[in-house]
Amino acid sequence: MVMTFSGVLTGILLIPLISAIIILLLPKEKKEEARIIAAMATGMVLLLALGVFFGYSVDDANAANDNGQAYFAYEDHVQWIESIGVSWHLGVDGISAPMVLLTALAGFTGVLISWGIEDRTREFMAFFLLLVGGVLGVFMAVDLFVLFFFYELAIFPMYFLIVIWGWVKTREYAAMKLTLYILVGSVVALIGMLALYFKAGQATGVYSFDFVDLQAAAKAGVFDEPFSPAWSAATTARLWFPAIFIGFGVLAGVWPFHNWSPDGHVAAPTAVSMIHAGVLMKLGAFAALRVGVQLLPEGAKAHLPWIIFLTLINVVYGALIAMRQRDFKYVIGFSSVSHMGLVSMGFATMNVTGMTGAGLQMFSHGVMTALFFACVGMVYDRAHTRDIPSLGGFVQKLPWVAVAFIIGGFVSMGMPGLSGFVAEFPIFVGLWDGPNFAPDAGWLTGSFTYYGLIAVVAALGIIVTAAYVLRVVGQVFFGDFNRERFPDVSPITIYDKIALVVLVFWLVALGVYPRLMAPMVESGVKPIVSMLGG
Repeated sequence: MVMTFSGVLTGILLIPLISAIIILLLPKEKKEEARIIAAMATGMVLLLALGVFFGYSVDDANAANDNGQAYFAYEDHVQWIESIGVSWHLGVDGISAPMVLLTALAGFTGVLISWGIEDRTREFMAFFLLLVGGVLGVFMAVDLFVLFFFYELAIFPMYFLIVIWGWVKTREYAAMKLTLYILVGSVVALIGMLALYFKAGQATGVYSFDFVDLQAAAKAGVFDEPFSPAWSAATTARLWFPAIFIGFGVLAGVWPFHNWSPDGHVAAPTAVSMIHAGVLMKLGAFAALRVGVQLLPEGAKAHLPWIIFLTLINVVYGALIAMRQRDFKYVIGFSSVSHMGLVSMGFATMNVTGMTGAGLQMFSHGVMTALFFACVGMVYDRAHTRDIPSLGGFVQKLPWVAVAFIIGGFVSMGMPGLSGFVAEFPIFVGLWDGPNFAPDAGWLTGSFTYYGLIAVVAALGIIVTAAYVLRVVGQVFFGDFNRERFPDVSPITIYDKIALVVLVFWLVALGVYPRLMAPMVESGVKPIVSMLGG
């Protein structure tokens, strides 16, 4: 029985999946046709995602929040497997709508960047579209069964894209390492999700994977009760929150489970690195927030104060290791570990300011990292090396790439007027304020307390980030150009230029006009903070 069906989100999801099947049915010599279909599919997804983003009503979301109701726009809700409470339920809120747009941007520009791939073009484009479809499914899923299905679907094409088209030296190792890490983390998170499913079903009599039903159970205090008579001292929320948050957090690169990430970034082909670092890592952070924090607020209040210390290690350690790298791509890989630490750190502030900054950081970092890896790929394709000291003077040959990378570097450094500042500044303000939900948590709040100290130490990551960004820019793009070593550096194509312009536009637009996205993200985090008691 159809309950609600706008069709927009289902269309966004089906376009890349159906297009992938069509491409696989083409004869293998139809390379140009495969590229065109992939470009048309991701272009259509981008147009629809823009429609969803600009059509999202912040006023409606805030009105629903004031009434204590969950708000999802453009809902598609159809009963699917009623016997176990599974439904085809898609929707976007103030956090997921920007993520759908981010995925569409990375998917479209990734196809343009990959236009010159000649090795098994048909299969590459098909797997890439499957990856994009899997990611979109996670961000739009309201039913947790659907969310987990697409979460796993996104891992499948990623493995083949790396092991077939990745860097020959490390692709098999990196692909297997990535897959095992993420699968183990997702299995742990799945066990936690099933625990919530059965606990809510036993308490309410309704077994459902729908987020709305589970959130209703959470508001009724079902997950604040003991998980079972045998474990009467442990509530469901406190017992299962670490499994869910850290299980999904593996994909977000939370320390010490980040080790798969830089190797995966480096081994992947350029477009896959753009999706991998720019979007896929956000799946982990998004799922940890949606399933962990939103459904288990009491668990979040108990565990996030120590988990935030892990995110601090992400921020500082990732920046310091990036500073030590000679490989151009490894610098960006460890930079992603550092910046994703800021996302998790923002969520751990458990206040509106910090969590809004984290939502903005997910979008800003996603676009910035996609831009970084696109630039690295363009340099590598022409220089055939990523050794930073061996490069130099490439601004003379690739001025578009140099300008785009410098803008991305300024974003990474948190330069005012760009999206990085708009995202990172609220995170640090939220850190300084600390959680404001519990009167007995005074040791967590105020100046020079635990959260304030975290903010001060995390600021070191920004200083180190500026150092390695300036070092890379100076060594790769400026100085003397070695004409003997690089005699034939061809200019970038029109497809590359379009991709760079599209990505840079959003970094500048969000920095100049934060209201483009900030009120939307804030409307998404307000009900979460309300659940936390703020």
